[in-house]
Order: sequence, then structure tokens, then C-alpha cells
Amino acid sequence: MTKKIYALLFAVTFSTLLYGQEQLYKVNLLRAKPGELLTLIDVIKEDISKSTNFGISKPYLLRHSQGDHWDLMLIIPIPSLEEYFANSAIENRAKSQSLEKSYGDDYFNLISFQEEAILAGPAISVFKPAFENYSFFHIEIFTSLAGKQSELLEQRQMENEFYRHINHKPNLIFSRVFGPSWDIITIGSYKSLQDFADDGGISFEKEDAAAKKAGFSGVNYIGSYLRSLLLEHHDTLANKVN
Repeated sequence: MTKKIYALLFAVTFSTLLYGQEQLYKVNLLRAKPGELLTLIDVIKEDISKSTNFGISKPYLLRHSQGDHWDLMLIIPIPSLEEYFANSAIENRAKSQSLEKSYGDDYFNLISFQEEAILAGPAISVFKPAFENYSFFHIEIFTSLAGKQSELLEQRQMENEFYRHINHKPNLIFSRVFGPSWDIITIGSYKSLQDFADDGGISFEKEDAAAKKAGFSGVNYIGSYLRSLLLEHHDTLANKVN
């Protein structure tokens, strides 16, 4: 077990140094058992309200509105892997109803599907305002083609640079450390569906110039370049559960 933890710590350190991602996150994707979604939400909300009792940072819960196969995304900023997987930390989380359950626990009567991931992502000073100040989110989940993981992450960073040139909020980028089959999640934060749909009235010429400044061949090539790197892509809209 100790050797595995050290290997994971090396992976996290390498990812942080290479990509400048400063914080670790635990992400759970959940699909409720039919008829149990509202019960599952209530259980998780209660755990969120008591998060300090379980020794974790405040989690954020997002409810899928359209686009993907899961119902809920739970995101928790975590400390180092060594701290998170310490026996005392696991015991604290096990006191919750949903945060640390053993295989076959009654909690799993509420869910049909659960996928867990440890991700490297933005600094907490960037992450927290996005989830405290906004309530509507555009979530994209990417699986790269073989050998394209680093290039995919670079493409996502280039797209954020493009957004900065047109005064559009950049997405939060999270890359896989271990757990899921996919490689990257990006999350864009908005006030509402209308805010998400607003293109800002920017001319094609300005968008094209911004795309070239960010390293693309032009604005019309952003999407095609992204697709050339992907094995799979899921696109989802979600609301924050308060």
C-alpha cells in the first residue's frame, strides 16, 4: 500500500510540475437508482453541511440538466494524497452517509452507477470563486487518443487563452491523476443558461485574431483541432445544488 501511495504522489508531483495545476480534487460522478435521485441529493447535502466534522473542505454538488449519463457531480478539494488516504482521514469520512462507504454498504442502494476520480486542477483561489459565485455550469469530459494526453491539455489551455483575448471567462481545467477512463474535465461557470448562451456580440474578425494570438490557425479551426485529439467527448450542462 505504501509503495502505491508513493507512486501516486510521484504522479501528482509530475503532473503539477509539468502542467502547473496546483490543487488536487476528488470528483464523484453518480447516477441515482430510479426514483431515488431526490433522496440521494438530500443525503449528500446533509454531508456537505457537516463537511468540517468529516475533516474535508466544503464539497460542491452539481445536478446534471442535459447531455450526459450521470445525475450528480460531487467535487471536493483535497490535501495531499498522503493526508487524504491516512487512516484517520478515512475514518473521519466513514462517519458520513456518502463520502467514504465500503463495498456493499446500504448507501449503494441509492445509486446505479458511481465513478470516482482524483484530479489535478486549478488553485483553490481560482476554483472557489467559480463555485461560490455562479450556479450554472458547462462541463466537458474528454478522453484523448493514444499519445495525445499532453497535446489535449495544451489545446484546452490554448482555448482558455483565446477566451482571455475576447474577455470571456476561462474554463477550469482538471486532468486525471488516477481513477477514471477519461483524461480531462473542463468546467465553465455562468450565472444562467442565458449567460452561457450569450456570445458577447464579438465580430468574426476579432475572434479570428484572438484565436491566432492563442496559437490556433484561426477561430474556425479550434473545434476541428480539438476533435483530432479525441477518442471520446461528453458535453453536459448542470446546476449547482444549494
